[in-house]
Amino acid sequence: MIKEGWEAVIGMEIHAQLATSTKIFCGCAVQTGGEPNSNTCPVCLGLPGALPVLNKRAVDLGARAALALGLQIQETSVFARKNYFYPDLPKGYQISQYDKPFSANGKLTIMTAERDPSGRSTEWKPMTIHIERMHLEEDAGKNVHEGLPDVDKFSYVDLNRAGTPLGEIVTAPDFRTSWQAYDYVNHVRRVLQWVGASDADMEKGNLRCEANVSVRKIGENAFNNKVELKNLNSVRFMQKAIEFEIDRQITAHEAGEGVRQETRLWDEKGNRTRVMRSKEDAHDYRYFPEPDLQPLTVSTAFIDQVKSEMPELPDAMRDRMISDYSLSFADASQLVSDKDLAEFYETTAKESDDPRVSANFILSELTRELNNSGKSVAESPVPASNLAELIKILGTGSINNNQAKEVLVEMFASGNGAAQVIKEKGFEQISDSSAIEKLVDEIIETNQNQVTAYRGGNEKLFGFFVGQVMKASQGKANPKIVNDVLNKKLKS
Repeated sequence: MIKEGWEAVIGMEIHAQLATSTKIFCGCAVQTGGEPNSNTCPVCLGLPGALPVLNKRAVDLGARAALALGLQIQETSVFARKNYFYPDLPKGYQISQYDKPFSANGKLTIMTAERDPSGRSTEWKPMTIHIERMHLEEDAGKNVHEGLPDVDKFSYVDLNRAGTPLGEIVTAPDFRTSWQAYDYVNHVRRVLQWVGASDADMEKGNLRCEANVSVRKIGENAFNNKVELKNLNSVRFMQKAIEFEIDRQITAHEAGEGVRQETRLWDEKGNRTRVMRSKEDAHDYRYFPEPDLQPLTVSTAFIDQVKSEMPELPDAMRDRMISDYSLSFADASQLVSDKDLAEFYETTAKESDDPRVSANFILSELTRELNNSGKSVAESPVPASNLAELIKILGTGSINNNQAKEVLVEMFASGNGAAQVIKEKGFEQISDSSAIEKLVDEIIETNQNQVTAYRGGNEKLFGFFVGQVMKASQGKANPKIVNDVLNKKLKS
């Protein structure tokens, strides 16, 4: 919680690695791992005389990302040289974009919620984010550090990553809490994965986020000095870093110390931020147009083509599921949290003709089995068509709900279909009224004291009789028929 009388001002930058097979300005493969500096060529090494050539696939995926995030693709954009010295920047400059980015002026509506101290969300509400730009650029290399500090510490430069295509997504300072930023980054990750623009896997480093954080008194319009939080390798660490930084800055302002404009890192072990370096302003980078690359011009026909190839976006699918399948907002949101999960659900719902039960089984029973086995829904041993078969059998009343859950567990373990598992387990439900009547008569005959008490007004005993019949039938009796027969017999 932010201290009363203060507000945070937060802007976000996301660097998303575009899912190309080769780098943005050369033919070297995009890959993780491998021998350091083995995946390089004269272009990505910045050797004299080597000229960059723009990768069209990077433009295609950049367009997908821009449209999915509500950005306007600019007819003409210009690559620029961003000049700064860093050991893993072989040319001494980065090819990026500055005053004429690939896309700009975006509006994105996300769902966000505050959390209680345990992390549980409160009411979800829509929030509109202004995205200033998404430009295309190349990634730098990577510094590798080995050894222990002050003992045998060595640093090396690995340029395998140099030249990997990035889309840098920059928002206006619209966020006021760490949880809003948390929900925004998760939204962007999901959308980029959904449209195939990026793998957006923070653990693998193909999505990195930075937060620009400052604080001010509520009612003030001017911005105070901001701190840039870099190298945030998980969304949860990002949220914690922002929360810590808000508290640190408020404390500094109240003590009259002020806040320096600087770059800070999140110290996971110390649970705090620490200084990395003083913050440079944009003009220190001495941007100028890249002379070896022509301006990038895209046509209306190109944009229309990309739009035609886009899938239905997750928020639109969520709203359609709520409307078409009468799902709750929470269930529909969970189902569209992953594209494979959403597609699995849609197939199951349509083939079973029971959207509500399909959602229940997928979000509870199937999800539990997937989590326990460490599998994704795409790896599920129970395909959507098999789950739909189980739900249709459940709908006929030939098995009950608890039996269906047992059948699903066995289907997951064995890979067999529902009908085969039901037969093997002997779960075929008894729906023969005469057979159930015989069981009921036997239970009534052997429990005369309970019958007398029930007929004397103790109606709670009805459950006792149901349980006895189900026990006698080994759980196979159709519960509805059992209830009907007991009602008739006990009241006669």
